Amino acid sequence: MRQRIALVRVLTVVIAVVLIGRMAFIDIAWGPELAARAEQQRTRVFEDHAKRGEIVDRQGKKLAFTMRSSMLSVHPNLLRDELPYVIKMDLIKEGKWGSIAVKDRDSVLEGLVDTYLRNYATEIASIITENAASHHDVSAKEIYQTLTSDSTYSVLVARVDPDIAQMVADKFFGIVVENKFLREYPNGAIASNVLGKVSPQGAGQFGFEASRDFLLAGRDGQYTYDVSNGGPVIPGTRRDKTLPVDGGSVTLTLDLDLQTYVQQQLEQAKANSLAQSASAVVLDAHTGEVLAMANTDAVDNTGDLQKQLDEGKNFGNPTISEPFEPGSVAKIITAAGVIEDGVSTPDEVLTVPGSIHMAGVSVKDAWDHGPVPYTTTGIFGKSSNVGTLMLAQRLGEQRYGDLLKKFGIGHPTGIELPAESEGLLPPIEQWSGGTFANLPIGQGMSWTLLQMAGVYQTLANGGERIEPRIIAEARDTSGTVIEQPEPRRVRVVSKETAQTVVDMFRSVTQSDPSGLQQGTGSTAAIAGYQIAGKTGTAQQVDPLTQAYSNSAYWITFAGIAPADDPRFVVALMLDRPQRGVHGEGGQSAAPLFHDVASWLLDRDNIPLSPPDSGPMILQVP
Repeated sequence: MRQRIALVRVLTVVIAVVLIGRMAFIDIAWGPELAARAEQQRTRVFEDHAKRGEIVDRQGKKLAFTMRSSMLSVHPNLLRDELPYVIKMDLIKEGKWGSIAVKDRDSVLEGLVDTYLRNYATEIASIITENAASHHDVSAKEIYQTLTSDSTYSVLVARVDPDIAQMVADKFFGIVVENKFLREYPNGAIASNVLGKVSPQGAGQFGFEASRDFLLAGRDGQYTYDVSNGGPVIPGTRRDKTLPVDGGSVTLTLDLDLQTYVQQQLEQAKANSLAQSASAVVLDAHTGEVLAMANTDAVDNTGDLQKQLDEGKNFGNPTISEPFEPGSVAKIITAAGVIEDGVSTPDEVLTVPGSIHMAGVSVKDAWDHGPVPYTTTGIFGKSSNVGTLMLAQRLGEQRYGDLLKKFGIGHPTGIELPAESEGLLPPIEQWSGGTFANLPIGQGMSWTLLQMAGVYQTLANGGERIEPRIIAEARDTSGTVIEQPEPRRVRVVSKETAQTVVDMFRSVTQSDPSGLQQGTGSTAAIAGYQIAGKTGTAQQVDPLTQAYSNSAYWITFAGIAPADDPRFVVALMLDRPQRGVHGEGGQSAAPLFHDVASWLLDRDNIPLSPPDSGPMILQVP
């Protein structure tokens, strides 16, 4: 017996040693890994999102801002599992638990769970709908269906004012508040081509939101919680908190009222003219600041995005990304060159034939005529291709190519927006004789509408080109102004040349009942003001024949208002219009310039121009 007892003791000791050894081995060898796995399973890192900075116009009117919002969520299955215990505690506090027979307690709790859930649904819906500022009506029936659904996680109400959400969570067991930010665009489609949008994850996706995402987005923070096996957060375990840094704010040079008006006018012009699209850029004549940058078919970020995309709307900004042949609007560069170099004067009379031959290429005017005595001013006022090329020959290819570069053609403007095109300008070493027969009349090269506006801004600004800008001011999250790079300035022609050329191009808007001294853009004229500008009609390439089409055109107009004291530059483009912008006959963008410039001059109370000294001589009788 003693031997057996000894054996049992030995075996017991051996087993204990083995178990202790095994436990020690697990603790030493596997312990760290198992502990790490356990920590990983219960640890959750939550992002604390930064608030995206706001974008405002030059008067401080909001273009885009971020609003703090909250979401109410619930774990339906877990809530229904835990609710009986909560109800039991309530009954005990009220002194009612003891009066319930032991055998009936489970069935009573089961019945009260449904009663509680119905009360939850009714009261939550009532609290939210009574606070109209926080949300629209919420259905108690839908809340009850969510609470009773077979789900481990559900969104109870997607958008609630943070204070109201917290009130609900504090009152009702199992309801969780999740904070989030919503990007708001209060003006709908107005300026959406410039602003772009943010993705569902809050990152800049198009337009200015994308190009300045690093400034607007800020830096997210984070914190850590432990969670129970069922998923809810364990109270008191919050740690490792990193505070978010909100994004900076930006003031754009855009004028919201002007942007709205221009965008509305473009949509009307597109509808009236049956054009494929229409675009406009308005610049401050002296600073190059973009006051309006608009196009048709802009997406409204507050609407159904997919439906709008299916209808042909888009997030693009063709004013900077879709270059086109400018047509006769480009002739102002030749005018500036010949006046700057002194190879012609505004009143010089040239005998202009009906066609001209250059390096094997024959170019005609848009109308048939024999030799006509046009002044240099008249060549541009009447938009003579032949006369323009006669003057361009006096400049020569090298000098003309130099002028194109100085005016910014073939190079991006540097505007603070993404996807800007540099346009298309063949290198001068690749020019043939035919190239120089096309470029001065606006063929064989492509400009963006912003580049076009920049050419006219150069002359309106006394011959100095200033790179256009759309940021007026940027501030970081503390409100400190972030210094912006100065726009590049280029002296293109002298101040005297610029004044002379602007004055010459008043001839384009001149009227004459006889037609002899009438310019091609008389409908751009504004009573009481001197207006300078240029019409343009550029043939598009037929995709089938790969030759210039006789039915598809880009119709353009660029102008300066007022010409005697420049304040605004307006550039316009219509893609393949079938008639005028007001539904009238002909295909001209001049009336649209009249509408936009008139609105601006009237809104800003610009003083009237001094009376003209008399009609400009375009054609010698």
